[in-house]
Amino acid sequence: MAARPPFPPFDEENARCKVQAAEDAWNTRDPERVALAYTEDSLWRNRDRFVTGRGEIVAFLREKWSRERDYALRKELWSFTDDRIAVRFQYECRDATGQWWRSYGNELWEFTEDGLMRRREASIDDVPITEAERRIFGPRPEAERGVPFPLR
Repeated sequence: MAARPPFPPFDEENARCKVQAAEDAWNTRDPERVALAYTEDSLWRNRDRFVTGRGEIVAFLREKWSRERDYALRKELWSFTDDRIAVRFQYECRDATGQWWRSYGNELWEFTEDGLMRRREASIDDVPITEAERRIFGPRPEAERGVPFPLR
């Protein structure tokens, strides 16, 4: 397994870097690339689904992004300790009918010493929005990195 800096123990700067790296990877919508940030036996809870290992992570993400069209994500550091990071996030996507959604969530992450995520727990709520209400358009521009995202 390839190490994924920054490594624990985290300080605020490298915790923020870890969160931005995750946001950047997820915005590629490339399941294989995203899965490389997790241990081979990583454990996930995503809403009401439980996923174990990279193979299941890839399958989960392929299914997710086939349903969630034009997916675009923003993550923000909430808190951190030596080997754990808490994140809040928002993403927008549209479904097959064209309905737009904004999803609000919180994640708890736990890392190995080589910087791979061994556990991820995500709680997520979805809110229907109109296309005019959208505010997340693709990956975060460089000028907006580190800028908190509004709740509403």
